[in-house]
Amino acid sequence: MSVNDLFADYKDTKIALYGLGVETEKALREFGGDYKIVGLLDGFREEGELYGKAIISLQDAIEKGVRLIIAVARPGSCRAIAKRIGNICRENDIALIDIRGKDLLEAAKVVYDFSNISGVTKAELNDKIQKADVISFDLFDTLIMRRTLSSDDVADYVNCRLKEKGIFIEDFCKKRLESEKDLSKNTAPTLTEIYHDMLSKMENADKINITPEQMAELEWSIDFDLIIPREEVCKIFREAVADSRKTYIVSDTYYNKDQLIEILKKCGITEYTDIMASCEYRTGKTQNLFSFLKDREGDRKYLHVGDDIVADIENAHKWGFETCRLFSGLDLMEYVGNLGLAEYTNLLSERLKVGMFIAGIFNSPFQFENEDRHIRISDSYDIGYLICAPMISDFVLWFYQQMREHNLKNIWLGARDGYLIKKLHAYLAESHKKDDRTVYFLTSRTAAIRAGIKDEKDIRYVDEMKFSGTLEESLKERFGIDADTIKSESILDNESGLMKYKAAILEKAHSLYENYRKYIIGLNVREGDIAFFDFVAKGTSQMYIQRLVNNHIKGFYFLQLEAEHMKDYGLDISSFYGNDDTASCAIFDNYYILETILTAPHSSVQEFDDNGQPVYAAETRCKKDIQCFQRAQEGIQDYFRNYVKLCPETEKVSNKKLDEEFLKLIHSIKITDSDFLSLMVEDPFFNRMTNITDVIYYD
Repeated sequence: MSVNDLFADYKDTKIALYGLGVETEKALREFGGDYKIVGLLDGFREEGELYGKAIISLQDAIEKGVRLIIAVARPGSCRAIAKRIGNICRENDIALIDIRGKDLLEAAKVVYDFSNISGVTKAELNDKIQKADVISFDLFDTLIMRRTLSSDDVADYVNCRLKEKGIFIEDFCKKRLESEKDLSKNTAPTLTEIYHDMLSKMENADKINITPEQMAELEWSIDFDLIIPREEVCKIFREAVADSRKTYIVSDTYYNKDQLIEILKKCGITEYTDIMASCEYRTGKTQNLFSFLKDREGDRKYLHVGDDIVADIENAHKWGFETCRLFSGLDLMEYVGNLGLAEYTNLLSERLKVGMFIAGIFNSPFQFENEDRHIRISDSYDIGYLICAPMISDFVLWFYQQMREHNLKNIWLGARDGYLIKKLHAYLAESHKKDDRTVYFLTSRTAAIRAGIKDEKDIRYVDEMKFSGTLEESLKERFGIDADTIKSESILDNESGLMKYKAAILEKAHSLYENYRKYIIGLNVREGDIAFFDFVAKGTSQMYIQRLVNNHIKGFYFLQLEAEHMKDYGLDISSFYGNDDTASCAIFDNYYILETILTAPHSSVQEFDDNGQPVYAAETRCKKDIQCFQRAQEGIQDYFRNYVKLCPETEKVSNKKLDEEFLKLIHSIKITDSDFLSLMVEDPFFNRMTNITDVIYYD
């Protein structure tokens, strides 16, 4: 939709445009002479002229009677603009809308909380435990949980693994679950019995090259990998044991006692009075399992802790137990409307992602105890694991596949965005028993421009990317040249912008070109194309790096910005997110946040010295900042390793919309990690420093 369509109702309104980039020039052309554009606003400049319009202050805009400010910027910047001037706009009855038509003053709605539920608190549970002589805990969804959406998913995992072994059973999941339900009507079956029953009902079962025992072992091993502890509940369990209380595990399960012992060990529980597995007593909790516990312990005060209203609460009550219901992770997920993820759970990979999310965000059943009852993340590790990792994982899987399909032997992961991507790619290659052919390529937009610039056209290209500072500061930051050191006769007074210093820029570029070439020669580049990774970018770095090598460079990005503007530069770029997604995808809205996490612990490369060694910029981040994003990267790496291991190869299907929903949750879930909230979004090339809190808002 054109700006004329979006803002047709404002033709008789005094308007100011916020932003001084090339998109503002484009917007002015589209507005033409039909709109009353009284000036341009900027966070760093309040005077001068650009694109034939005066640069004015916000106060000037108010005094001139401006009634609409249009933020001509990317969404991440628009949020910062809204935070900066939103209240002033409200006070002066000025509308603030971004160039895509989004009302930046629209009231945020907080819907991600537990205001609609009440449950047993941690203190109340401990009080109940203190009053009981014998305590029994349910196992699944109480002490432990699976990293998949439903327990029924386990059969799907088994089916996939069987297919990998060349074993194809039509309607496997249906048959497996039907046998379990049929047998459970009269007894509490073991897993081996379930598979015996399933195979006995199948024609040509004798031709299937696997036994019921082997199938049961396969399912057990898959399920064991999916299981994790619910940490707070396990801690309460261990404390009850340490307090010398009779503490049991009572579970409806087709796993035997020895298998449950292994699960408990994995979850850090090694001491308990006993384990009562339904398949060993041949009866479940809805039948007579609780009676066996009462027969053993006699006339005592009993407490049963579990998540299932029927099996754990109603039936325990029938046997005279005091009960305590703890919410399962899925319970909590459903109470908050599935956080908008319900429609993205059709594929096994999607259910795994949602399950991994639930296992992280709702690991504790006491979420609602926060004073404001808001869902929250208190550790940058979880920001990485829960919010960022799904999208990054899908990208790395796509990137890895692209490298194989194109048979690319030169793979350059550009600094600093490629620092974590290289680690993930290396893990994926290792898991496929392949060599990691990637190179962590030292570069930056600044380094590429300083060495690759050739002529006046290049200087003008750089100058179009508006620098938030003086011309002399731009010269220093972008080209490493101190204006005071340039001889006066070399300065072109008849030129404007960086063109005034053309001679000095081009002279330095010649030597930096040779220096960068020395570094590249040391990489032993093979014949053939070079794959070049960049995160979210126009293609500037790739364009200038291309001038330093003879090989053709093919870019692989998360997302290419301003693709239409760059199409005349002849760049070969494939994006994980296509150009049609740019205006609507969450990566476009939130790449400032991801960029702050997808970085390296070293500072940015500015150029290379005479020996081909990198020269780094001064580090602006403190030790705490670096440790914070490294913690987030640990979360991403753990997620990626888990996902790659748990998801069958044939099921690794990306769902970008689901990934985007996870990413967007950073604006709905309350972030309380003070170190993360103190991070800065740094862009020295544009001389912009933005508090990360300015680009995080709550819906």
